[in-house]
Amino acid sequence: MRIKFRQEKSFGLIGNPLGHSLSPFIHKELFKIAGISADYELYEADENELVLLYKNTLSALTGFNVTIPHKQNIIPLLDSLSGRARLFGSVNMVYNDEEKATGYNTDCIGFLRSLEGAGISLEGSVLILGCGGVSRTFAFESVIAGAEVTLAVRRTGFEKATKLKNEIKEKLNSDVKIAFLDEIDSGYDLIINATPVGMFPKTDASPLEKEAVLKSKAVFDAIYNPQETLLIKYAKEGGLKYLNGLPMLVWQAAAAEEIWNGVKFTKQEVERVIELTRKELEKG
Repeated sequence: MRIKFRQEKSFGLIGNPLGHSLSPFIHKELFKIAGISADYELYEADENELVLLYKNTLSALTGFNVTIPHKQNIIPLLDSLSGRARLFGSVNMVYNDEEKATGYNTDCIGFLRSLEGAGISLEGSVLILGCGGVSRTFAFESVIAGAEVTLAVRRTGFEKATKLKNEIKEKLNSDVKIAFLDEIDSGYDLIINATPVGMFPKTDASPLEKEAVLKSKAVFDAIYNPQETLLIKYAKEGGLKYLNGLPMLVWQAAAAEEIWNGVKFTKQEVERVIELTRKELEKG
């Protein structure tokens, strides 16, 4: 039996663009389960608006989530970082207690728990498509798990990939490889898509050629709209294990609420919210 809290709390999401974000739906469902009385709002702002929005609004919230393009931009405004947020140099959640604002990274929890739920192992050779935003989390966690990591980018992303490679070397004393997306022709134990290629409304694109996908063993696509991207369709056709980004989205939200509100969600509770969110997404 859960204790129902009467205290009003306020939360939100900062990012740009936010579009039809599922975060308010997910968090409100989690609030219901936890017996939390709270609201959750969207705050769409570009990089030039972040500092003012933080001072005037975000700092007064109990906590808030952070998405592109602010996962790194928010860091200088905070008082402290959790271990993973500091290691990754990426924040997707902030908790404002009475004394300080602390940045966390719960993307990593969502990533690992969603892979576990799908029976996909984070080991062997891992190909990460893209090197921005959440790909930092994927790269660091893959290296920590002992995987052999390759960052695949467009040629315009080579400098950014090199910077991430050097950062991983400095912090974890591990080497990762860099490759160009249009030259990938071999298979991997796991392909992780951290690019927006294939996302609605441009659903007829894949970041990787079909042949390279079919040579691999598993695919995790961080995109959740559509739920079945062209990359996922390739994996499905080849009989590979596959997973989209929806479970990760819900799991990272649950992990954030556990920190914000001092609650604990069971696997069954989170899976129920995943299913409700899937149905909400299908409504269009």
